[in-house]
Amino acid sequence: MRKLFAVLAIMLLALPAFAADTIKIGEIATVTGDFAAYGVAEVEAVKMAVSEINAKGGVLGKKLEIVMYDCRTRNEDMVNAARRLVQQDKVVAVIGPSGSGLCIAASPVFNQGKVPHIGTLPTNPNVTVDERGKVKPYNFRICFLDPYQGKILAVFAAQDLKAKKAAILYDVSSDYSHGLREFFIKSFKAAGGTIVADEGHRGEDVDFRAQLTKIKLSNPDVLVLPTMGKCTPLSVKQAREMGIDVPIIGGDGYGDFMWEITGKEAMKNTFWVSHVAKEDPALKDFFAKYKRQAGTECQEFMNAVMAYDSVYWLADAIKRANSTDPVKVRDALEKTKDLQLMHTKLTMDEFHNPKDKDGFILEAKDGKAVFYKKIRPND
Repeated sequence: MRKLFAVLAIMLLALPAFAADTIKIGEIATVTGDFAAYGVAEVEAVKMAVSEINAKGGVLGKKLEIVMYDCRTRNEDMVNAARRLVQQDKVVAVIGPSGSGLCIAASPVFNQGKVPHIGTLPTNPNVTVDERGKVKPYNFRICFLDPYQGKILAVFAAQDLKAKKAAILYDVSSDYSHGLREFFIKSFKAAGGTIVADEGHRGEDVDFRAQLTKIKLSNPDVLVLPTMGKCTPLSVKQAREMGIDVPIIGGDGYGDFMWEITGKEAMKNTFWVSHVAKEDPALKDFFAKYKRQAGTECQEFMNAVMAYDSVYWLADAIKRANSTDPVKVRDALEKTKDLQLMHTKLTMDEFHNPKDKDGFILEAKDGKAVFYKKIRPND
């Protein structure tokens, strides 16, 4: 009898995590640190999506359960959170965060543990492919990439702003910033433009006057900020204080929190790439629901929308897989085609990236970012 109990115990221990009463989904967010504003928005959006799905009966007859960890905008905390979710919590998949460097750092954990990971806004190509260009089997993203985003910025600078000379101020410690800078330079030069200044700083820096002095002397037509976090609005504020009054453009690191640092005057004549437009009618109900739940306006709307749709994408993959086995869910994520989400119709390419998503240019105006134009540089 004792031997039988021992066999039964081993069998129970061997049961996969997907036999539980709930479906555990991991979330990693930057709730504290320099990217805290982005992370808080993602947490609220994920809670909202899970609540809606559960209210309609859940997925495969089970309720979704979110297990969330704060990675504090640090690579080591990101890796530790990923390990806990994969090895301890036995989640089906993991959503978030938005930072490219964070997602790249934790990539080996997800691939070794065979648990799919969906990045919300990590735009660096190496999030889903390795140094040889080979796809990472368990890494996905719902946003477009830096090569595409860099081309959007370059086309906008050259065609809309008629810029011939560009100056760049970038974060040397950021994978995101390196990638966006590189692809902007390549596309801007291809459009006939010249880089007249290329200055670097570290993400934790708060004083950029030395770099901006060199940039001002280079007499650019446009200042490019391929950065995110607090360094971006500080750069804008200091540039304006130093009399750099040319258009300033940047990637999807824009956040409404920036206005508190820059003030309204400094943000005039600045433009930012976005994955969504807040004025999109398809998003109206989402923002109303977000305000009711969070008790505040949805400021970091790109992060919130991507996190919300990531939950629905994952729920759809679990349904199509008809399983909570992470490997089968991974296969379903990879085969996603023409899935209508709130902000887009999603199809995965062979590198686990969305195909042919529209980009948007937002203009900073009267305390907020407003739709300026839709842009697809490959058209």
